[in-house]
Amino acid sequence: MEAIAEALRIEFGNTPSTIKTVARMTNTNERTVKNWFDAKNGPSGENLVILMHNSQEVLQAVLLLSGHHDLLVTMKVTATKNKLREMLEMLDELSSSETP
Repeated sequence: MEAIAEALRIEFGNTPSTIKTVARMTNTNERTVKNWFDAKNGPSGENLVILMHNSQEVLQAVLLLSGHHDLLVTMKVTATKNKLREMLEMLDELSSSETP
């Protein structure tokens, strides 16, 4: 439960407005969500899936907890490649817009 709580705090922060946002996102009451952030309880399976969909930090925590480090590495490599492609496209655009 602590790993999920930490992932929630990293991704969303730990303010009253954050608790409300996550409660709305999961269609859960605020007290329940506060307990997730405080690691008193963990989210149900359905709510965990919703959180994984909306939070890279929660997804990464679940992958690590479930022993799928390889999937986490693959996910990070793919994200890095995508960012690199975006940066290369920006460089190409800048290069083509330069006047000699």
